[in-house]
Amino acid sequence: MLALVVCPAGVDRKASRAAAPPTAVARTTAPRITVPRPVVRPLIVPRSTWLDAVSTREQPPPRYDDRVVAVFVHHTDSPSGYDCADAPRVIRDVYAGQTGAKHWDDIGYNFLVDRCGTIYEGRAGGVDRPVTGAHTQGFNHRSAGIAAIGTFTAGSPVPKAMTDAIARLVAWKLGLGGVDPRGTVRLVSSNGLSRYPAGTAAVLSTVSGHDAAFMTSCPGAALSDRLPEIRALAARLQGR
Repeated sequence: MLALVVCPAGVDRKASRAAAPPTAVARTTAPRITVPRPVVRPLIVPRSTWLDAVSTREQPPPRYDDRVVAVFVHHTDSPSGYDCADAPRVIRDVYAGQTGAKHWDDIGYNFLVDRCGTIYEGRAGGVDRPVTGAHTQGFNHRSAGIAAIGTFTAGSPVPKAMTDAIARLVAWKLGLGGVDPRGTVRLVSSNGLSRYPAGTAAVLSTVSGHDAAFMTSCPGAALSDRLPEIRALAARLQGR
């Protein structure tokens, strides 16, 4: 078996059709700390901006969990030198690849962030709701998937505007559930194709790279190196 696979291989296309997870599939292990001030929702560009009439297709209703207690960071494994005005087309291409040849019901990521720091709504269901994504095989329940648009392997530049935007999004999304971005969470794998056999409880960082839960190089070594910075900034934005 290959030790590494590209990022999209670790998504779970059946997540949106799966039954709701058992009660208490996850619990945060970080102390519950009251966020001292509300976290302002960042500007999020709606999916209607990139999902044009040509690519609109019928899809089943979204699935929801009770809340989001973890975030998985990805990269789209696509060219990084795009013009930011062209990001909607790039997202549309990701959507077309996942819903076309792979026959998924929607784009797998809950959010996507471009190199200029613009945040886009990904999977349908409402940005402020705990939408069950299809981004991290075995760990789609009670998590959100954020994809950085581009490829961020070792030595690749990672724009500060991008990591700052990811941190703002993390602070807000985890803040809705009072979750500390610097903490850990106990999640139960729902799929034996993940790093953990189905039914296994794994303790992961509340902000993890895709490779923490699946055998992949995603989100790339360069972006993985920025995760501590993202966690720290997200915690500061929460007032921690």
